[in-house]
Amino acid sequence: MKVVEVAIARLPHAADLPLPAYHSALAAGFDLHAAVAADAPIVIAPGQWAAIPTGIAIALPPGTEGQVRPRSGLAARHGVTVLNAPGTIDADYRGEVKVLLINHGREPFTVERGTRVAQLVVAPVVRADLCETTDLSATARGAGGFGSTGMAAHAPSGPPR
Repeated sequence: MKVVEVAIARLPHAADLPLPAYHSALAAGFDLHAAVAADAPIVIAPGQWAAIPTGIAIALPPGTEGQVRPRSGLAARHGVTVLNAPGTIDADYRGEVKVLLINHGREPFTVERGTRVAQLVVAPVVRADLCETTDLSATARGAGGFGSTGMAAHAPSGPPR
């Protein structure tokens, strides 16, 4: 497992909150906490979304990105997930990390101070050098788009029985 150093700044409105941390030895992401005011939780109604402040800013190393991903427990128990999952934090962004949560559940969801609202995965980035052409290489799939590969297992080839 490769380890990279990420500088993190705790913003004033998160002074009493824990820094993000991995919660198991092989966890891919570290948890992000809500830095909402203790006396002003954010209530997300069903079908609505909100940008949740985390009270941190980070400096990712060149060649990496931060992927803001949902927490499975929030999705399973409340229907709450990250709207733009995964949200991308570019290596040159230095503002506050925010999490865009959406409530797909049936009940309002309250985000209180310190709630673990998402996880952040630091991942390598590959930059593409786009080369315009009029001719793309052929594949078995071709231009087949949404649903073109089917949902069921493919039957063995050969004549029908």
